[in-house]
Amino acid sequence: MQVFNEIHLRNIRGDVFGGITAAVVALPMALAFGVASGAGAEAGIYGAILVGLFAALFGGSSTLISEPTGPMTVVFTAVLATLIASDPEDGKAIAFTVVIMAGLFQILFGLLKLGKYVTLMPYSVISGFMSGIGVILIILQLGPLLGHAAPVGGVLGTLSSLPDLIGQIRMPELLLATMTIAILFFTPAKLRKIVPAQLVALVVGTLVSVWFLDNLDLRRIGEIPTGLPTLQLPTFSAEQWRMMLVDAIALGMLGCIDALLTSVIADSMTGKRHNSDKELFGQGLGNVMSGLFGGLPGAGATMGTVVNIQAGARTALSSLVRVAILVVVVLWAADITATIPLAVLAGIALKVGLNIIDWHFLRRAHRLSAKGAMITYAVIVLTVFVDLIVAVGIGLFVANIMTVTKLSRLQADDVNAVNNPNDGAIALSQEEKALLESGQAQVLLMHLRGAMIFGSSRLILQKSADAGDFQSLILDLKDVTHLGVSASLALEEVITTMKKSGKSVFLAGLGGQPLERLRKFGMLDKMSEEHIVSERQQALKRAVSVVHQGAPAIGGRPATSV
Repeated sequence: MQVFNEIHLRNIRGDVFGGITAAVVALPMALAFGVASGAGAEAGIYGAILVGLFAALFGGSSTLISEPTGPMTVVFTAVLATLIASDPEDGKAIAFTVVIMAGLFQILFGLLKLGKYVTLMPYSVISGFMSGIGVILIILQLGPLLGHAAPVGGVLGTLSSLPDLIGQIRMPELLLATMTIAILFFTPAKLRKIVPAQLVALVVGTLVSVWFLDNLDLRRIGEIPTGLPTLQLPTFSAEQWRMMLVDAIALGMLGCIDALLTSVIADSMTGKRHNSDKELFGQGLGNVMSGLFGGLPGAGATMGTVVNIQAGARTALSSLVRVAILVVVVLWAADITATIPLAVLAGIALKVGLNIIDWHFLRRAHRLSAKGAMITYAVIVLTVFVDLIVAVGIGLFVANIMTVTKLSRLQADDVNAVNNPNDGAIALSQEEKALLESGQAQVLLMHLRGAMIFGSSRLILQKSADAGDFQSLILDLKDVTHLGVSASLALEEVITTMKKSGKSVFLAGLGGQPLERLRKFGMLDKMSEEHIVSERQQALKRAVSVVHQGAPAIGGRPATSV
């Protein structure tokens, strides 16, 4: 496997333009996310540089732009606030250790080749927790929008403090934030193609604050450390290790989903195909390095990726150009960013929250599926007011239960049992009908088809129980493409029950994966060769023979058992 991402000079003009454009978009977003998280604007810039650099070098998507994103920032903000509250002295260092652990989990997912499974979850759950994260990001900006620091306590703390915040509005900052949001919404499309609306809002808001509001005590970013970040060794807490582990898994999984979903968008725009496992490795390495140097966690950023591709980028060289520009800002332009008002960054972050909410799906969810809409809304509420992990866990559980129920209904037509040739549930030849009729309702023919997964196990047991008393059972597995563990155990239970009752069981048409599965289960060792046949008609002949031999009128001999 190629170690480095796709980097060449055959598209240098498009890659350079893409990198410059992505850097212009990244700067205001990184500053906004750094301030919103509570870790500082420099943490946002460091995260944009480090995650972007290592994901570009070692990732599996040539045009993906990786940096701090809204969802990752929301989760990290909660982690940081909780750890600082429990350990004021080392809480911040422990939070960055969680980022390192999240990156290690992502690397592990990539090495285990789990990339193709990461995004295999119901869209109703994905939409719910993404929209919930958007709502959280919006709520957390209410304090800064009104001219105050974000209240302690996250979402609930902000909502409970809202009356006081409104009663003490600092009008100049509210006006700056409102102006910022207006620019983001109403910047003409033609201008957006030349310069991102976020940069326009950042520049205009800063200039207005300097020229017209400089005599007011506005809250600004302030001095950002110049030079390269210093190494922060991982800090662990024996009291917090369990919470650190859970938070790291949540952050790592969210980063995986965020990055791979954005990679799919990039693929659709470029016609290329990303390597999911390699991308997870690159994302993980980027987050490890970001955590080591005090940067925010990051993932694939949809906005940065789209503008990167639209500007002509086709290889990871564009990401390296973007990183180089951000490094220049950190080394020599920190004084310029110090004057940026926090209200402007709050307005930018609020717009990001609005963009994260899945309006397109939410408007139609109730029309597409009432149950799916219920799951989506429940996940939103749980994400906002309870916990992201709880929201996703409950959402997945309910969605999977609904899926199993639906599969069980669909598989009802794939498990059929008849002892009457005129039943019609199973297509029989004339010879098979004659044989079944001669069985005098003492032969039960059960036909299975398709993939027999866990939803079919109950049907297998139910069909055999509903048939009443019979002497011989034929399990026709010729049309079974896959035999799951639950279905195999159900078959074993039916066969064992028949054997204990002194009755006979025949397996017909067994081959392929079902044959291998039953052999591994040891079920075939319990049956004689004459009870395992290749054709259903042959099984019918033997089953009818057993019934006739066991009938008292013919001599009272017991039925041949398995």
